[in-house]
Amino acid sequence: MTATIAAPARVTRKSAAARHTTLVTRVLVGLLFTATGLNGWLNFMPAPDPSTMAPAGVAFTLALSATGYMLHLASGVQVLAGVLLLTGRFVPLALALLAPMVVNIFLYHVFLDTSGFAMGLFVTVAEIGLAWAYRDKFRPMLQAR
Repeated sequence: MTATIAAPARVTRKSAAARHTTLVTRVLVGLLFTATGLNGWLNFMPAPDPSTMAPAGVAFTLALSATGYMLHLASGVQVLAGVLLLTGRFVPLALALLAPMVVNIFLYHVFLDTSGFAMGLFVTVAEIGLAWAYRDKFRPMLQAR
């Protein structure tokens, strides 16, 4: 009779501060994307004055608007992901949906219009931090099979 020893289960314990930081970050990002997504449909926040924006940023925004669907699609993704983050349900899915949007927000503020760089940096750091906090949920997706 041979005995087999199972590998110990991977235990990840977060400190209370890490759990609270993750929760606060998740809720803040959820509120931000829910509000900005709803604004894309309802226009309850004032639009930035194009004369204060960089010309490349204005051209990019006008090009997205000219498609007739892209800004509405982006708003829908923002609302969906924001609500998922706020409720704490399907958080890895919400982060995966937001990842390309967050990259675009960051690069927009790096290359086209630096006026909102701080917010772009916050969203990027928050996305990376949340992805790191939920990294165990992403492992199966990132394994080659």
